[in-house]
Amino acid sequence: MTVIDIPGSKSVTARALFLAAAAEGTTTLLRPLRSDDTEGFAEGLKALGYVVRQEPDAWHVEGRPGGPGADEADVYCRDGATTARFLPALAAAGHGTFRFDASAQMRRRPLGPLTTALRELGVRLEHGEREGHHPLTVTGRGIKGGAIRLDAGQSSQYLTALLMLGPLTAEGLAITVTDLVSEPYVEITLAMMRSFGAEVTREDGPEGRTYTIAPTGYRATTYAVEPDASTASYFFAAAALTPGAAVTVPGLGTGALQGDLAFVDVLRRMGADVTVTADRTTVRSTGVLRGLTVAMRDISDTMPTLAAIAPFADGPVRIEDVANTRVKECDRLDACAENLRRLGVPVATGPDWIEIRPGTPAGPAEIATHGDHRIVMSFAVTALRTPGVTFDDPGCVRKTFPDFHRVFAAFARGL
Repeated sequence: MTVIDIPGSKSVTARALFLAAAAEGTTTLLRPLRSDDTEGFAEGLKALGYVVRQEPDAWHVEGRPGGPGADEADVYCRDGATTARFLPALAAAGHGTFRFDASAQMRRRPLGPLTTALRELGVRLEHGEREGHHPLTVTGRGIKGGAIRLDAGQSSQYLTALLMLGPLTAEGLAITVTDLVSEPYVEITLAMMRSFGAEVTREDGPEGRTYTIAPTGYRATTYAVEPDASTASYFFAAAALTPGAAVTVPGLGTGALQGDLAFVDVLRRMGADVTVTADRTTVRSTGVLRGLTVAMRDISDTMPTLAAIAPFADGPVRIEDVANTRVKECDRLDACAENLRRLGVPVATGPDWIEIRPGTPAGPAEIATHGDHRIVMSFAVTALRTPGVTFDDPGCVRKTFPDFHRVFAAFARGL
């Protein structure tokens, strides 16, 4: 049995940084993730005039309920979608002129539904080049609030940004969502907002689901960041793939916020032995991986993990309802298909699905990462059973897990 400590959740760390910056008082985040994305978020807060003190296992954020301390700032969001989508919403609640830009990869990713919603709330916002994409300039004058409609079918981050903005408005927000992907990430947001003192209600109606957020502001707190469930998926998949192997991840159990822990239910359906207790999850190989058809709309960040072990199943693996993976760091459906074909595995794809047939992956082959950390980490699992696998950009794991290659290699030696 291997016990492995997974770094803190990227999703939780980013939300906690936003909430801490918006809260009255000083918040301490325990065991936050240190990665390119989260460091970029912290640097963005500093550029906006927030005080962030970073220690190895604790970050302290001095909140500013009235918005950014700077009245003018340039914020570079790097590759971080949470930085690029959350910080403009935070800045809009303040007063000043704030310019945002991002990497070429992040510039390609859409912002349109979020920026449209902010404009409907009266925010003065201009895109510098392509409408609905970075770069953009936000002129903050505070936000009154009101009722808006939102299509979050491409990304739940649009909804999360607006939900977290709600308590900072003068009169509160009512957000009616007409389509929503990755709903468990919204549940993370709601739980964390409540931990910082927010009041949110939810009601389903004929027009969609409406979230009503009271203008309460936030209160500072001490907040422990749980391990990253998406990152844990690579280690769970490796254990399920390797006869006789077992892995336990402490800190992810029945009370975990992150919906991506449901990936272990997929592994259970494929034949792995899975035990989830209050404070940990264990996956054991039974020596069997069965084919299956599974909808992964709610846990789509783990789609590449499943695709990477699918060739070793005893029947086809069909992953459905994952159209939103085409607008992530890369088009993940096409990237998974491309790399599996490079390994000689039969694959078919459609607008929102991928089907992978059994076949022994064969190296040597270089994985085309497209600068996407999840493609690297997923195909590292395939490489456990496929000699000769290399990556054209192994370093892109710095986005969420800079030490991944060392940790995964040590873990693999113990399997």
